[in-house]
Formats: sequence, structure tokens, C-alpha cells
Amino acid sequence: MAKQDSVSKVHLSSFDDLFQTDESREDLKRERLMEIPISLIHDFPDHPYKVKDDENMFELVESIKTRGLIQPVLVRPLDDGTYEMVSGHRRKRAFELANIEKIPARVQELTKDEAILSMVDSNLQRDEILPSEKAFAFKMRLDAMKRQGYRTDLTSRPMGDKSDNKRAGEILGEAVGESERQVQRYIRLTNLIPEILDLVDEKLIAMRPAVEISYFAPEAQKWLYDAIGAADATPSHAQTLRMRKFAEQGRLSEDVITAIMDEEKPNQKEKSPFRDNRISNAIPKSIPKEKQCEYVLKAIDYYNRMLQKRREREAR
Repeated sequence: MAKQDSVSKVHLSSFDDLFQTDESREDLKRERLMEIPISLIHDFPDHPYKVKDDENMFELVESIKTRGLIQPVLVRPLDDGTYEMVSGHRRKRAFELANIEKIPARVQELTKDEAILSMVDSNLQRDEILPSEKAFAFKMRLDAMKRQGYRTDLTSRPMGDKSDNKRAGEILGEAVGESERQVQRYIRLTNLIPEILDLVDEKLIAMRPAVEISYFAPEAQKWLYDAIGAADATPSHAQTLRMRKFAEQGRLSEDVITAIMDEEKPNQKEKSPFRDNRISNAIPKSIPKEKQCEYVLKAIDYYNRMLQKRREREAR
């Protein structure tokens, strides 16, 4: 019986594995260039980078219509005959908007973790990356490195661990051009509720206070978000430090948050009435904050009158 049990535990290779050579296995891993129907390409699960139908997107659409796709997307094949996008979500969206059914793609056999590393690294080359995008991208990459066996502890470095005794966070920091501590700060942002994280992306809440807020319970973050709207001001780092201390003591309540937010900050500057910095930056510095709305309304009225005059001239 023991002999039979030992035989049953022997791993039997598949028929394909038995007759594949090392060279044929390497061929499967080599990159292939193909044209693939967009309908067969799935987005990467929990893709951390946002794809927006903004001005840059429509410029990309026009470029593709005029010159074609300069750099093919990168996909990995799935078992069901479809593909998973690794790098090129914006290009895929541009092809959809341009009503082009097939897209040039580099097809490469990648494991899930290899795909995560490639996806994160390729997107980090972009000129503008939101804090929320870095936060979830760094977390995905660090989790993938952890599954591959890299150290993730922050206290000790015994002999024998991978990559010359470096921790995963340190290796990741070197790869993305950030310190290990800064990588950890970004990853903390994944604990923020979406409303607070949007304020970080809009540069209304700085990194250090945002990290402190990430330690609050979701309910407390919601209270803070409501208090921000009521006070028309975001918390300073000092204020969030105090709130976190209350939270650690189990005493952070909606009333405590409101009271702290109602305090007047030292050297507090009057805020622009516009959240979008493009609007406030376009207004002359000589215009006082309390008159900015009136200035913008007059500018819009003047623009509309100019358009009306142009239409009247064209109609003659």
C-alpha cells in the first residue's frame, strides 16, 4: 500500500510537456507581433492608471488616424484564446474612439506577477502620474515582489535573502526613483476613501497629512471629508497629527474633527473659489480672491458676445 501511495504522488507531466524541447519552450516565451481584434483584449484587473477621454486622448486619436500606432501595445495570452492588456490601455481606448477594430500588439508569455511588474514599470515612464496611480501601482508591484520571495519586513536583514540582502521596499524604491520611505507613504494612500484620495490627486491635500488620514477608520475619513466641505479648507499636517492621536486613543469623533477643522490656521491664505488650478492660474494675480468669480463671469460673457458677433458675420 505504501508503495502504491508513493507512486500516486509522482508528478506526471502533460503530453505536451513530455515532447517539448527547451528550444520550443523558449519560442513560446519569445515576443510575437500580431494584429489582434480589440474585442479579444481584456483590461488588466485592477489597473491602477486612469484612462480619461480628455484633450490628450483626442490628440492621440487624431495621431493614430493620421500616422497609425507608433508603439504596439503589450498583451499576454490567456487560456481561453483571449488576451490581457499589460501595457497600452490608453492606446486601446484611442483605437476604440477611432473605430478601428484591430490593434498592433506585442504578444508575450508572462506570468501574472511578471505582467504586474511590466505593467507598473512601463506606465511609470509617463510624464504625469497621479498620487493615487502611484499608490495602487506601488502596492501591486510590492505584492508581486512579495509573492516572488523578496523580503518585506522593515526591521532586519539576515543573510541569504534575495537581491544582496535588500528588502522589497528598498528594491522597489530604487526601481521607481523614490526612497523606501516614500514608497511606503504612497502605499498608505490606498487606505484612503475615494473622496479623500481625489483631494490628494487634485493637490488640495498634501502627502504628509494624507498619510496621517490614512490611519483613520473609513467612517472618520467620511466625517473629515464632510468637515472639509463645511469649512471650505483642508487640514494641515499638524491638525491631522492631532486627529490621529485622538484616533489612537479611541476618541476621534465627528465633533472632534469639526472642532479641529474650525480652527483658523496660522498664516492661512484666502482660497481661490475654483478647485481647478487651471482656472485660478489663468486669472491675473492682481484680481482679489473675492472678485475672481465676477472676473470669470465677465470673461465668459465677453467670450459669448464675441462668438455671437462671429456667427452674425458668417451668416451675412
